[in-house]
Amino acid sequence: MNIANVLASKGGRVVTIRPDQTVREALERFAERNIGALVVVNDADAAVGMITERGILRAALTNERVLSVTVGAVMTREVVIGHPGDDLMSVAHTMTEKRIRHLPVMDQGKLVGIVSLGDLVRAQRDHYEGQVVTLETLLSD
Repeated sequence: MNIANVLASKGGRVVTIRPDQTVREALERFAERNIGALVVVNDADAAVGMITERGILRAALTNERVLSVTVGAVMTREVVIGHPGDDLMSVAHTMTEKRIRHLPVMDQGKLVGIVSLGDLVRAQRDHYEGQVVTLETLLSD
């Protein structure tokens, strides 16, 4: 099973934001879409960072005016990127080791989706449930 399988059921929609937009705008997008992370993209729609609710909370500890600063000032710049063919178990391992919860997915230089640790857990669960049903069917015959 790979990232492409997850995106096939989840969809490839990615909510993005530009680095020159404000943290307030990022929070509005989080609330509107009920999400916890945005991919920060440049004018060429290339991923240049990530901004998360958790990152904003941490920035608020050192800057009480965080809502008016730009996304670029608080975003994570070291973005780990996935590809559609990446194996889910290795992706989950990487995300756990690097302590990231959201992974943008790129294909031939284009942003095609985003997966979360929750997406990976659901995909694994569904896979195992399918195997259980198959085994139960085989045993009942």
